[in-house]
Amino acid sequence: MVIKNKKFFITGGAGFIGVNLIKKIIDENKIVIYDNFSRNALKKSGLENHPNLQVCKGDILDIECLKNNIPSDVDFILHMAAIAGVDTVITNPTKTMEVNMIGTYNILKAIETLNLTRKIKKFINFSTSEVFGMNAIRVEEKSVTNLQPVGEARWTYAVSKLAAEHLTHSYFKQFGLKATTIRPFNIYGPGQIGEGAIHHFVIRAIKNEPLLIHGEGDQIRSWCYIEDMVNGIILCIKKEEATGEIFNIGNPKGTITILSLAEKIIQIAGSTSKIVHVPRTYVDVEFRIPNINKAREVLGFEPKVDLNEGIKQTINWYRKKLSDEE
Repeated sequence: MVIKNKKFFITGGAGFIGVNLIKKIIDENKIVIYDNFSRNALKKSGLENHPNLQVCKGDILDIECLKNNIPSDVDFILHMAAIAGVDTVITNPTKTMEVNMIGTYNILKAIETLNLTRKIKKFINFSTSEVFGMNAIRVEEKSVTNLQPVGEARWTYAVSKLAAEHLTHSYFKQFGLKATTIRPFNIYGPGQIGEGAIHHFVIRAIKNEPLLIHGEGDQIRSWCYIEDMVNGIILCIKKEEATGEIFNIGNPKGTITILSLAEKIIQIAGSTSKIVHVPRTYVDVEFRIPNINKAREVLGFEPKVDLNEGIKQTINWYRKKLSDEE
């Protein structure tokens, strides 16, 4: 799956997924990151001074800045810039809608204005599994998306991402933009920043602190290790068959309740942490399990890292990181 001698422009490239993708491809390609660094996984990643990396600080809502930083000879544009994370979204629903909808419009309009629509080899739009609503059980790409009740801040994320999907694929149909949308399902692993159950559980377990679970912990998720996610992205970049398509990228074999996940992390970490149940103060997704048959058939995607191994690697990484910071 080697990609060589290409130029990438990645909005939100300083995020968790972006940095891990860049690590995989940077030695053989030129990378331009466009990010406002509200979350910064690039810091201390070892990539900051790489000769093939150019960093542009800018906001996805600033279309003029965006247009000024997209290279005229760009091959692939990956749009990862977004507001994400349940707590952040609930606190900032207006900003979530602005960044995720208008930001996507801005990058697509910039591509059009710069006459790159038919020149670039692929535009990859990053969406979310949340577009399937509260009960996403073995959902396929053509399963019905669910907007959920208006007025509940949690769903502004899903609605804004779904609008971005429609806009992206309208550019494909109307203007010939070679576009692909990826719907990630609960990605985790070393270097994760921001929100995420495994991220929080692992750090607290290493410190032998209580693991907080909202409600009974009977919510079900399918967890996909970052290495598998990155391989899925690379397949979407390389495969011509991915053009015009939407793909679930996740690992159905990593399906577990939140309570069982917390117990597993404590056991693997050899932690003395206790599990503490706290009231659930927001609406939540009860089930989130992907069907990845389309990604298997079209892309040849197959997740390889099982949950136990992924958690072990994640624990080891954070344990070393916390030890180095002492």
